[in-house]
Amino acid sequence: MLNKQGFNLWADNYDNTVQISEENNDYPFAGYKQILNVIFNEVMQKTCSDVLDIGFGTGVLTSKLYENRHQIDGLDFSPKMISIAKAKMPGANLIEWDISKGLPSKIIDNRYDSIVSTYTLHHLTEGEKVSFVTKLLSLLKAEGQILIGDIAFQSREKLNICRENNLHHWDDDEFYFVFDELKSALASICNCKFYSISHCGGVIIISK
Repeated sequence: MLNKQGFNLWADNYDNTVQISEENNDYPFAGYKQILNVIFNEVMQKTCSDVLDIGFGTGVLTSKLYENRHQIDGLDFSPKMISIAKAKMPGANLIEWDISKGLPSKIIDNRYDSIVSTYTLHHLTEGEKVSFVTKLLSLLKAEGQILIGDIAFQSREKLNICRENNLHHWDDDEFYFVFDELKSALASICNCKFYSISHCGGVIIISK
């Protein structure tokens, strides 16, 4: 798993790396653009809404929402990626933050129409994901949604099949979403839906 320094070094070539993986329909970024498009279209159901992006990276998704007049708050732990994104979104509120520490005090009292996260939360363990999503639910407005686009599978069986097919570059330091397990863990506090986009990725939509 890359640390902050690794992401800083990767920042300039990140988008190109993603593009190559996606164009070849390879793990881990197969379906990347379609995943981002699904989330973009969901957010765009409202105009000039309040959006929190967890792990915005170089701002590929969030900058498009920013251009469409949504108010953007964002968290990312890579200063280099924040710098790249800031150039695209000078009016956004972009905060340097490590989500392994939870949520920063600067946004705890904010409420959002959409909380989006793409290819970030797989750095949290299964238990940490449940805890973090629970905290995010408290930041949603009444009709708000959490939209997660990531390496994700309907079942543990499908994850294991993908792992077997990609052993030569599978990252065992990352914790990919297994929707059936996540839904079961969150069943008492929220509603969860999963849209499988590729053999290794999809969109999870969570609402109160």
